[in-house]
Amino acid sequence: MPELIDKEMSCPQSLFSLNGKTAVIIGGTGELCGAMAEGLAGAGAEVVLAGRNREKADARLVAIKASGGDGYFVATDVAGRASIENLLSTVVEKSGKCEILVNGAGINSPTPFLEVGEEEFDRIFATNAKAVFVACQVFGSYFLENRLSASIINVGSMSGMIPLSRVFTYSMSKAAVHNISKNLAREWAPSGIRVNTLVPGFFPAEQNRKVLNEQRVAAIMAHTPMQRFGEAKELIGATLLLASAQAGGFITGSEIVVDGGYASMTI
Repeated sequence: MPELIDKEMSCPQSLFSLNGKTAVIIGGTGELCGAMAEGLAGAGAEVVLAGRNREKADARLVAIKASGGDGYFVATDVAGRASIENLLSTVVEKSGKCEILVNGAGINSPTPFLEVGEEEFDRIFATNAKAVFVACQVFGSYFLENRLSASIINVGSMSGMIPLSRVFTYSMSKAAVHNISKNLAREWAPSGIRVNTLVPGFFPAEQNRKVLNEQRVAAIMAHTPMQRFGEAKELIGATLLLASAQAGGFITGSEIVVDGGYASMTI
């Protein structure tokens, strides 16, 4: 006789429920992570938007609270360890705990390879890769010390998996994010901490609009079976899967790709 599945585990509302959880979204003031934050709040989590832009955070929080969710903003410089430590201590003080971390801050530049200077290189790596490294150290230590079953979702990139032209430093930084996610997944799995990479395909947002000229858009569409860009809200389902211990409890070290088929296209 087959083993019966607990009714609660077979109910979609229960599977993806994040009631009582606190989720920190670094980069939550941006377009993509802001939408992810709305999804987490809609599933019941208290969301903490971490970033620099209070105005954008306030606008997002208005939408979240209008839909019945809850959350707040913590001003954060993702490139500074002290700021990340302050973020964690503020969250623990205000919310009591934290079980979900989303690392989604990112910047980009279309500078030709031979013209990329050290200042630009360091700035992109500090935001896209070092910030993830530091946040995983700070929050990971907290999760381990408090024996929390936690989920870390690092936002990767298609360029971290396959070579893309014109975004050399960005691609290198995102490849580092993919690598650290797999390493930490292996390291922390015995402690109940899951680490995964959410990989958006082409979603127009602040950081990439500067490289989306007419020629590049045509090339992207030719390589995307769905023949369109993604919409920010289409990242919510994958986010909830990775955040929920009920739905995604056996998923770690994975790259969850949301790309309209881009990665499956060859010729």
